[in-house]
Amino acid sequence: MLLHKLNLNKEHTGIVIVDVQAKLISVMSRSEFVISNIIKLLHLARLFNLPVILTEQFPKMLGTTIPEVKKVLSLYDPLQKMAFDCCDVEPFNDRLQSAGLENIILAGVETHICILQTCSSLLERGYNVHVPQDAVDSRTEENWHVGIELMKKAGAVITSAETVIFQMLRTAGTEEFKEMLKIIK
Repeated sequence: MLLHKLNLNKEHTGIVIVDVQAKLISVMSRSEFVISNIIKLLHLARLFNLPVILTEQFPKMLGTTIPEVKKVLSLYDPLQKMAFDCCDVEPFNDRLQSAGLENIILAGVETHICILQTCSSLLERGYNVHVPQDAVDSRTEENWHVGIELMKKAGAVITSAETVIFQMLRTAGTEEFKEMLKIIK
């Protein structure tokens, strides 16, 4: 892997949160842990004014984004989809392109389905994709492992929410550092 793919910066980085909906989250294997890390990433997005793209898979059936995530969002404006791959949804591509991103932090559910398919398409399009393994989930641990391994082999940066946070902060002692420290402790 090329080292430049590991670098994150606030100028060209955004966050994609995939399908963190009530009926999906309730059957995930590590839901509380994953939700906590997604919320930390959303605090980071707010702090650095990073673009956030939120999707919801068939909300009539699976419900909307869970309240814990909604309340941390600067703007609740989900893209509804039926496709597993977010890149198969034209409004998603429009938002992605207008944000001018190079790096995408990809979080949500399910690791081996929507996250994997979206990650693969984003990599094909030349984006650097960072997948915090503690901010994605599947119904079974086996499927989570499969998704993580396939994304790693495809060229995604498999990371953690805290690693992403400190990569973006870069320096201790700043106001941003002090603010995020309150959230990650």
